[in-house]
Amino acid sequence: MASSQISFSLVCLALLFFSFPLTVTSIGINYGQVANNLPPPKNVIPLLKSVGATKVKLYDADPQALRAFSGSGFDLTVSLGNEYLAQMKDSDKARDWVTQNVQAYLPGTKIVAIVVGNEVLTSNQSDLSAALFPAMQSIHGALVDCGLNKQIFVTTAHSLAILDVSYPPSATSFRHDLLGTLTPILDFHVKTGSPILINAYPFFAYEGNPKHISLDFVLFQPNQGFTDPGSNFHYDNMLFAQVDAVYHALDAVGISYKKVPIVVSETGWPSNGDPQEVGANCDNARKYNGNLIKMMMSKKMRTPIRPDCDLTIFGKGRFVECVFFFLLLCIIKLRL
Repeated sequence: MASSQISFSLVCLALLFFSFPLTVTSIGINYGQVANNLPPPKNVIPLLKSVGATKVKLYDADPQALRAFSGSGFDLTVSLGNEYLAQMKDSDKARDWVTQNVQAYLPGTKIVAIVVGNEVLTSNQSDLSAALFPAMQSIHGALVDCGLNKQIFVTTAHSLAILDVSYPPSATSFRHDLLGTLTPILDFHVKTGSPILINAYPFFAYEGNPKHISLDFVLFQPNQGFTDPGSNFHYDNMLFAQVDAVYHALDAVGISYKKVPIVVSETGWPSNGDPQEVGANCDNARKYNGNLIKMMMSKKMRTPIRPDCDLTIFGKGRFVECVFFFLLLCIIKLRL
């Protein structure tokens, strides 16, 4: 289906939602702008509001998007790309970036976080990895200078490849070769109260071992689940197991990291792929995103290791589409 057709269908659905509002829990959306025939940001905002989204993460600090979100009420996260990290070691350049891309849009645009770099430590680029923590420090320092550090936190996003193994959760720890670079970042989280961001994709776990990992387990479908022999915690989906794997790795490094919260900065499922990419199809993508949405709306977003901590999740890909169609089904049921 063409992007323009998708946009049209979403607008039609949005009109239905405005006519029949539903109360839903907070939904986080990754808002990417690399595609054809995308509607302008000002037209996207009503669609996001209609599905109950309250948090939006940008992959950059696009001026058009930042202006469009002014007065919208969304908690906005902006991102600083990997290509800028080396420059940000210079505190003056970091202050200029914060002034131009953050402070200039306040208070109208409610910017609450800056993500410095994406999956840097597992990029196999030593120069980039070395630049990450100094860039985070410089951006945070610029926020302090501007008096914004109490309202905007600084973090970075990691892939699960920062773990030596990710399953079962009780067997995980951070990769030893990354600890020298990762530990100062974790200390930074403790000091500033910022969360650690994880891009978690159960698809990759299933793709790597489809004979031993249940498809229902990774798609949030009814299944027998899995009991971790090391902790005796029971899991009925792979995403929570992946999140708890990171929590266990944090606990293993030291007690001071037990209070560092985790945010799932990306998750989703591919709607197509190469022949060897087992399970990458539209049906599984629909099930993954749809079932995740159901969980988010049921307020059951707490993992066994952190049962008292609500888990924030940002969906990616066709996640927004699934939110719309799921809510449409809810509306139809209500009207029946």
